[in-house]
Amino acid sequence: MRRLFPVTYETAAQATAGAPDAPGAAVSDATDREWELLELAEAYAYPELSSAGVREPWLRANMVSTLDGAAQHDGKSQGISSAADMRIFGVLRALADVVVVGAETVRQEGYRPARARAEFAGSREAAGQGPAPVIAVVTASLDLDFSLPLFTSPLVPTLVLTGAAAAPDRVAAAEKAGAEVVIAGDGTGVDPVRAVRALAERGMTRLLTEGGPRLLGQMVAAGVLDELCLTLSPTLTAGDAQRIAGGPAMAVPERFELASLLEEAGFLFARYRRP
Repeated sequence: MRRLFPVTYETAAQATAGAPDAPGAAVSDATDREWELLELAEAYAYPELSSAGVREPWLRANMVSTLDGAAQHDGKSQGISSAADMRIFGVLRALADVVVVGAETVRQEGYRPARARAEFAGSREAAGQGPAPVIAVVTASLDLDFSLPLFTSPLVPTLVLTGAAAAPDRVAAAEKAGAEVVIAGDGTGVDPVRAVRALAERGMTRLLTEGGPRLLGQMVAAGVLDELCLTLSPTLTAGDAQRIAGGPAMAVPERFELASLLEEAGFLFARYRRP
């Protein structure tokens, strides 16, 4: 893996010097090597506390797309991913307080509870985090299999985000399975602004969403997305697969700025942030 942006004095000098293993050459971000997990964690760290010493909610999305804009192949993202993409996927989860995901993605991707990572146990404890991030499932219908391990045996209780008009029997089924139901909307659906606020009120300010496209589209439209971690897969699929964000178009496109860019085996790992 190499860092392509931002370019530092060291990386520029490395590129000018030629081969990274030349005598006397230092190992730098420009060296094509497998990064350690803690190096990736530093590269993807959440913003520091505010000047008032408060950690404001920060919502980042992690998505993968092919060169022709497909977010999936055969209904899943695995076919367009890579080993490096999965390492970053794991690191982003290890940094988060909560992973927010849509119900359809839970069904299609076969979501399981987040697991504790020994490599991050110390840093999570120091940051006041639990052993693993909470999974928060966004659903209007609560049409979920509550007998799955995601609900019955997670390391930390799974949250179900829904609206005030959700079917009472489905709410009861979720709670019976051990999930905590959080109301974040007046109808059956979830208001992204209220969802972020509800999670922050529970001390979950480092937020990560893994989609799917409809949920990400709703977050974009609501203006709550702070950062997009986008993996560009060097593949072409054609077909009619979804883009990484779906739903109604915004009246005025919102522009993000590039924060960093990594590369490995032709895959590009970009971070874009709200200016």
